Amino acid sequence: MSKGRMEAFSDGVIAIIITIMVLELKVPHGHDLEALLPLIPVFLSYVLSFIYLGIYWNNHHHLLQAVKHVNGPILWANLHLLFWLSLVPFVTGWMGENDFAPWPVALYGGVLWCAGVAYFILTQALIAEHGRDSILATAVGRDVKGIVSIVFYTAAIPLAIVSPWIACALYVLVAVIWLIPDRRIEQTLAK
Repeated sequence: MSKGRMEAFSDGVIAIIITIMVLELKVPHGHDLEALLPLIPVFLSYVLSFIYLGIYWNNHHHLLQAVKHVNGPILWANLHLLFWLSLVPFVTGWMGENDFAPWPVALYGGVLWCAGVAYFILTQALIAEHGRDSILATAVGRDVKGIVSIVFYTAAIPLAIVSPWIACALYVLVAVIWLIPDRRIEQTLAK
């Protein structure tokens, strides 16, 4: 079946997730800049999550550019990814509203870990459908960035209980790794 509906649905869901997150930013009850100070943790958690959702949207788009069609298992794998991404506003809000306390930071990492695994599953389902010699399989290769991300999330989750700031630093590091443009799919498609 065509990939167009899955791509459009995913774009819509991610757009709604971002909208829900921004609606959680409450207007302060004050007229001076000091009224904004309590919102700093909420805003920082929002920025990190916005970047993560942008990364997922961008990479999802690239994945689908490298394939010709989808099937039932791919649709379910995509829904699995969207499920975990839909929890991002909840954990973002909990983490920001509680000033990056240990358990909210750990749960935030748990959701990132699950989303990372779900993205890996989606990638593998697409490769299984299109073959190990497909454009996507060639472009993804060993998926070092994906593996490193999961390893960092796995380390950050228990670390959050001891030092939430170290865990957050690992979450930021993973985001930075993915912000560096990954041209594998584009380069493979250009060939």
